[in-house]
Amino acid sequence: MITARNRRTGLMATAGVIGGALALTALGGTGYAATGGNGSGAGVASQAPTQSPAPAQTPAPASAAAPASAAAPASAAAPVSAAGQAQTKTQGDQTGAQAASDARIKITPAAGSYSVAVGTPVVVTVSDGKLTKVTVTAVASGTEVAGSLSADGTSWKSTGPLTRATKYQVASEAVDAQGRSVTENATISTVSPANNFIGHLSPQNGSTVGVGMPVTVTFGKAVGDKAAVQSAIKVSSSSGQQVVGHWFGDHRLDFRPQNYWKAGSTVTVTLSGNGVQKTVTFKIGRSQISTVDARTKQMTVVRDGKKIKTIPISSGSAEHPTYNGRMVISEKYRQVHMNGATVGLTEKDGKPSYDIKAVPHAMRLTDSGTFIHGNYWGTDAVFGKVNTSHGCVGLKDVRGGGDSRTPAAWFFDNSMTGDVVVIKNSQDKTKLAPDNGLSDWNMPWSAWVSGSATG
Repeated sequence: MITARNRRTGLMATAGVIGGALALTALGGTGYAATGGNGSGAGVASQAPTQSPAPAQTPAPASAAAPASAAAPASAAAPVSAAGQAQTKTQGDQTGAQAASDARIKITPAAGSYSVAVGTPVVVTVSDGKLTKVTVTAVASGTEVAGSLSADGTSWKSTGPLTRATKYQVASEAVDAQGRSVTENATISTVSPANNFIGHLSPQNGSTVGVGMPVTVTFGKAVGDKAAVQSAIKVSSSSGQQVVGHWFGDHRLDFRPQNYWKAGSTVTVTLSGNGVQKTVTFKIGRSQISTVDARTKQMTVVRDGKKIKTIPISSGSAEHPTYNGRMVISEKYRQVHMNGATVGLTEKDGKPSYDIKAVPHAMRLTDSGTFIHGNYWGTDAVFGKVNTSHGCVGLKDVRGGGDSRTPAAWFFDNSMTGDVVVIKNSQDKTKLAPDNGLSDWNMPWSAWVSGSATG
């Protein structure tokens, strides 16, 4: 199982120090930190990502997969059910279920920790098992921190120094007495110099994304003077669209226009202060809006205003309905390991309701765990006919995802991060939180503007 609570992913490249007080970094990839919101369903145990341009911020997967293109992270981890943490939805078929590992890993400092003292060692311990691999990696540089494993294999401790104002990914693996593996991952940030704090900017400089991708800045410390910070960040588009910032709490600031970005436009983010100015630009690709109708169990893919494909799907069951609303693809993985036990979905004997080692062609839609992904265990009687999942949207696929002719492979290959997926006519009655992943577009424009600190 995996229990990484902060799921921001990708390469961070320094974008500038703003006025000596705000250090902003451009974040490669398109994963975002879990921000709460609504969520239920199943758990992601480990993930084999699609794109690997550089060292990723989140932990390495349990099994590798071939890279796809350069817009998604090199590796990632999903939030799971824990006190105050988000959960992950996925298809709930139990085909190929296996017992979960008895090994339990603990990482200290805990996942999502901010302001970690540079003199504090990273410690990884395991009960009922032995550690097989531990890495601590600086996200921006890819530099690994040295460490040592105990003789009995039950603990690992960093021996190399940590650096101030740096985000680290911790990835660990262990096996129990039966050889069953488990992974535990964490992302932590070290303390910043006095009066400084770190902001991480996404999308990455030079990237191409879909029309739904907001500009997101997340901060390692709570922001008090939101107006001052927001004033140092200007976002504009070559399309001439008005772009407004909106604060989600004290740690996240998003920018978006009233409607989706214009296809083919260029978005420019200018970071300035005290005579220092840096610029990040990214391009908006073609427009692709895919609409999932949970009632008809069909997904219609519209590109640049023209319908190009209709795909039979299976969405959330009556017990675990899929969210309604506008979502944005934030991550892509060739394969992902999904295990129900990570969010408490177990049988009476304690075994996970399902443990699917390699769910193919998985694309994240929310931080609470909604995915659209391949399903190789469902029969032809499922797709387009019955909703069977724990909240995800499933497309017909083959084991391993190696057949490019399947609907899941086609959709994966023809989608990019930032593309919009609209889900409608689900039985779900909860309201999708705008800060649950990149669900910004579910907030009315008037409410969005009211959340700006600069008017």
